[in-house]
Order: sequence, then structure tokens, then C-alpha cells
Amino acid sequence: MMKITNLRIPVFMLSLAVVCGAWMAIHTGYARSGASIRLSNHDRVGSTGARWVWQNPLPQGNTLYGVSFTDANTGTATGDNGTIVRTTDGGNSWVIQSSGTTSTLYGVSFTDVNHGTVVGAAGTVLRTTNGGNTWSGQTSGTINGLLAVSFADANAGTAVGENGTIIRTMDGGNTWVSQTSGTTNNLNAVSFTDANNGTAVSWYGIILRTTDGGANWVSQTSGTESFLYGVSFADANNGTAVGEGGTILRTTDGGSNWVSQTSGTKSFLWGVSFTDANNGTTIGSDGTIIRTTNGGNTWINQTSGTANTLIGVSFSDANNGTAVGLVGTTLRTTDGGNNWVSQSRAVTTDSLEDVSFTDANNGTVVGDGGNVLRTTNGGNTWINQTSGTSNTLLGVSFTDANNGTAVGNFGTILRTTDGGNNWIPQVSGTESDLWGVSFTDANNGTAVGFDFSTVTGLILRTTDGGSTWTSQSSGAFTPLVGVSFTDANTGTVVGGAGIILRTTNGGNNWIPQASGTESDLLRVSFNDANNGTAVGQFGTILRTTDGGSHWVPQQSGTAELLAGVSFTDADHGIAVGALGTIVRTTDGGNTWVNETSGTGYDLSRVSLSTAVGYGGTILRRELPARPTPSPRPIPTPRPRPTPPR
Repeated sequence: MMKITNLRIPVFMLSLAVVCGAWMAIHTGYARSGASIRLSNHDRVGSTGARWVWQNPLPQGNTLYGVSFTDANTGTATGDNGTIVRTTDGGNSWVIQSSGTTSTLYGVSFTDVNHGTVVGAAGTVLRTTNGGNTWSGQTSGTINGLLAVSFADANAGTAVGENGTIIRTMDGGNTWVSQTSGTTNNLNAVSFTDANNGTAVSWYGIILRTTDGGANWVSQTSGTESFLYGVSFADANNGTAVGEGGTILRTTDGGSNWVSQTSGTKSFLWGVSFTDANNGTTIGSDGTIIRTTNGGNTWINQTSGTANTLIGVSFSDANNGTAVGLVGTTLRTTDGGNNWVSQSRAVTTDSLEDVSFTDANNGTVVGDGGNVLRTTNGGNTWINQTSGTSNTLLGVSFTDANNGTAVGNFGTILRTTDGGNNWIPQVSGTESDLWGVSFTDANNGTAVGFDFSTVTGLILRTTDGGSTWTSQSSGAFTPLVGVSFTDANTGTVVGGAGIILRTTNGGNNWIPQASGTESDLLRVSFNDANNGTAVGQFGTILRTTDGGSHWVPQQSGTAELLAGVSFTDADHGIAVGALGTIVRTTDGGNTWVNETSGTGYDLSRVSLSTAVGYGGTILRRELPARPTPSPRPIPTPRPRPTPPR
């Protein structure tokens, strides 16, 4: 398995010297020198027994890199942030297993329903002998990332990875021994057909072969300099390697000769699975799936039904196969790929930028491409609403279940009075991006942003539900990103270079406050006129208990960018941010405790107990169900003896 990188880096360039926008999504392409996809998760239990649970995508949204099926029903997939998911019914249901690590897991190999090994970042090796009910860490002897693993039987296995790493076990992983590969290039995939015969592939067309269990690895002539990312041998002689630009290579003599085949695609091919010398499937970028039934003499394109990159594939026989990839994509076929059925589902996989809940049940999420999602049952179901715009929406504020406003790029303002069944565009009077919005009732609201033409912080105000928006003087020369009002008059705005502004008269006057920091502040949350918290770059958390007359720094316990914050009362609050960071307080921020989100995705905002972010991520904090007490049996009264007369 290769290592892919597709990391969304939220860079808030808010200081005047580098003003250029709010969220900046950086999607790296499939660079030759790495190709790695970074995205991630599963449910994790916190210190209070609470856990963050996926609501979108489902069953989870972390990118999956590896998959291994031992029969038509039983399979395991692995991915970002320690993700392991398991099925025993052909993927009709997938169960998230506890891996005990947050390392990215790239490769997986099962030899039967019980015995399996997973490998990943920083030399991670995990082993199960009970189908994944428990996973135990093993000592790999390397800190290099392990990108693929192949076991020929329950005991004999080989893992390969970064910098030409090869490690070998003959006792089910109790001991791993380093082998000499002869290359310092990443080894992206490996395939063993028995304890002795195995092949590994790398960049620049490098193919290595062993016939003695890895005691010696010999370089073979591939005839290409293309980067190779997948390899599958059906037996000691017949094998196929795949890679960039639609590259497919075939051997029928154990690699003494490799012949290029016509794939019919220029897509990156990330994985391949053959069940015998004739039947094989390879998968890749943009949902590419191609199939052969004659050893690759002809390859036929199949309809995957997704545009998401597919990274791992495993067939247990010629008919039954599963492919996995970006944002938890899971596809299944039972007829050799004539039909592929999605076993994962998502309302959207576009990035989500803000969320607003008015109570435990009613919430709205907005994001890229004008996405608006709505729930009325606490996120058990999310419905896509028609926003009428393709502009990215960066802020949303609801005052009750019906009345809400969303703002975004190019001065976009949308309004609903019926819970989002209809969104009506409003005239903002600006084409500048609006990054935050706060309403205290159906009529009174404030939106903030940055006017590039005048290089000033932008504040817009309405007192009639958005029928008219009026520009207010901020006096700021940095972007304004977050806003929080507690009543029609009292509000606070935060932004670039630690700026904080305060009004007590509905914005007629905005007064600068001393934040004590030059870090960009991205969001602010007040639950009453006095108690408020602002968050931002480098794990910055500031707290006030006197309406901002004094802002006091708090120890967040993280150096990651914090992009969202939500308090339900003066004591209880949650902040979220880059790389899946979630911190929580129950004492007004005197102490902040990290909670494991189970994802490495950037989280953009939080409202009550729901966090949203990259890749359509929606996570919900759930407390464990309280057990129903068993009724105590009522003892049968013992008869009292009749006293003698």
C-alpha cells in the first residue's frame, strides 16, 4: 500500500501583512514523490465515558487504505487515525474496532477469519487472533512507516514501507526481523503466495523479488520508470503490478519478464487484486475500476458510481470483492464488478464550515459549494437543503427552529423563516467575503468579514431580519472572523492579529479591547453579557468574566489552531480545530481536557455537542446510555408462628 497525502490545511491569514482569505483548503495532488492521502477515524471513549460518534459520512468518514477479505463475508479495512472496521456479513454492516492507536494504518492481511495483521505509520504493527475483538501492538524494530503487509499463512508474514524497509516474521509477529531490500525508495506494496515467494514494488518502476522468504531480495527489470503502488500474485508465477498513469505490468514467470498491458486509463492505479491467474481487478483515482478475466490481455472499465479515489481492493473469489478509499468510501460487488454497490453513505463530502443548533434536536450546517444540511432529530438524519447558491457558506446562525441566516463568499447572505425549506437571498451591499454571523432574535443580527477594497474589517447590521443590511464602522484594519451577540445591543467581534471589538449599543459604536495576544482569533462565544471565550491560532484560548474589560489566557493543552468554540453556560464549553482537535471544559476554562475525536480531519466549528469539518465530517458527542436498574425482588414474607396460648 502506498502513502497518500490529501491534507486540508486551514490557514487563517488574517494579519494585515498577509491578508488573503479565511479558510484556505490546500489539496495536494498525487505528487510522484509521495502520493499520500491524509484524512481520518472511529468512535473513541473519553474520560467521562462520552464519545464522539460519526453522523456523516457513515459508517465513518476516515480514508481507508487497506482491505482484506478471507471469504465472501468476512473482511477488515484500515485507515487514518487508527481506523479498523470489520464486517462478517459481506459489508452489509461494518463494526468499528478499537485499535488502541491513532497512527494511520495503511496495510492489512488476514489469513483466516481470526488471524490478521495491520501495519502503519511510525513502524506500527498490530495483531489479532480473534477477528479483531482485540488488537495487540507488536515490536516492529523500525520507526519507518509500514505501507503494506502480506501473510502467506498465520505465521509467515512480510511488511514493507518507507526508505526501503522490509521486516519479516515467522512466528505470527512475536518477533520481526529486518531484511535488506537494496533500495532506499519507499516500498508501496507486497504480495506473498507462500512462505518463500514474494514481490514488492516501489517508485521508478522498481520491483523486488524473493524466492527464499526474503533472505535475498533481487531487483527485476520492469521496463518502466512509472511509480508502482499495487501488486498481486495469484501464484508463484502469475502476478500483476499497477501504478501511475494507468500503468499495468504482467508476469507469468515469477517476474523474470514483465510485460506492459493496455489499461485503457491514465488514472493513478493504487491497488490490485487477483484471485487466480485470469481474474483480477485494479482500482484508482476518480473512482476508477477496471477488470480482466483473461489475465490482463484485455481490461474492461467498470462503473464504480463514485468519483472518490479508491485505494485498496480485495477479492475473496472471482465474484466477491470490496474496494475502499477516500472519506470512508466502501464499494461491494458480488458479480465480479458488473455491479458495484456503495456500502458507505454521505449527505455530502464537501467541507463543512459552520454549524448552529438551537436545541438538542434542531441544527443546520453550511459549507463549501453552498451546502446546507438540516437535522430535526439531533443528527440521526441529515437532509440536504437547496440553498440556491454555489458560493461557499462560512457562517450560520439560528435563533429558533425556523429563523436562520447564512453568510459566505462574495457577500452572500441567505435567510430562512421555515427551518430551511426555503432560503431567500438578501442584499448585503458588499461583494466581500462574510465569515461570521450572529442573531439574537428573528430581527437583530450582525455579520462580519473583510473589505479588501478599503482594507478594513467589515461589519454589517440588520434590525429587520435582513431586509436591509447597514455597514457599521469597525475601525479595524484586519479581517473580522467571529461574532457573538447575547442580546440586540451587546456583542463581541474577533479577528486577525488578536483584535477584539465590543459594542453595547447594537454596533453604533465598536470599542477595541485588549486581548493580550497577536494571534489570529477565529471564533468567540458568549453565553451572557459577561462570560465569553475566544479561540484562535496556536491553541489560543482567552476568557473574560466581565464583558471583555479583561481577557485572560487559558491553557488549552494544544498548540493546534482552534477554529470553533461553543459554550452552553458559563462553565461548559467545547473548542475544536486543526487535525481533529477537541478540548472541553466544565469549569469555565480553568482546565481544558483533550477529547479524542477519532479523526485527523480539520474541524471548523462546533455548536452544543456537534462538530463539523473537512470531508463532510459531522461528529456528535454522546454520553453512554444509563443502564436501566433491575427491579429488586420483593421478598415473600415468612409466616410467623402462632404463639402458644
